[in-house]
Amino acid sequence: MSQNTALLVIDVQESFRHTPYFEESGLTKFIAAQQALIGGAEAAGIPVVQIFHVDGDRAFSTESGFIRTFEGISINPSVTFQKNRHSAFVGTGLDVWLTQRGINRLIVSGIRTEQCCETTTRHAADLGYKVDYVTEATLTFPMTHASGEVFSPADIAKRTELVLSGRFARIATVEDAINDLRKAD
Repeated sequence: MSQNTALLVIDVQESFRHTPYFEESGLTKFIAAQQALIGGAEAAGIPVVQIFHVDGDRAFSTESGFIRTFEGISINPSVTFQKNRHSAFVGTGLDVWLTQRGINRLIVSGIRTEQCCETTTRHAADLGYKVDYVTEATLTFPMTHASGEVFSPADIAKRTELVLSGRFARIATVEDAINDLRKAD
């Protein structure tokens, strides 16, 4: 698997600490899972693609100084892209970069589970990529439905797995993804 695989690390950036919805619950587990996935990819020699979200929103603007790797994450990316849409494929050149390297399988991780990570996964599947979606290496925050019902990060992650599994991606744990990379070496 590793010869044609890349790890996408989506929006793992300091911007989120400066949003009104940021909260620390799940952060420690996320950082450990994300770092393990990055380390596994690096050990297997597969490209690590870092993607930053940049737009006019205060915390996500280049002037903010927050478009940098999330504290606690150590990453030495093979390439970095900036996006201003939910999908990492829109307007970034990511598809071209992957295609030029013969990459047809992606491991998706990052922030936010149901937004940029899920959207990038759907878009990748529609473009013909095989995708492993590593939920435990994604992070999100509580959301309130129009009815007033609050959905926890666990609720959101479960829903994301439900809609992606078997249609757009294989749902994998960090351990699954790393073991698959080791087997291919």
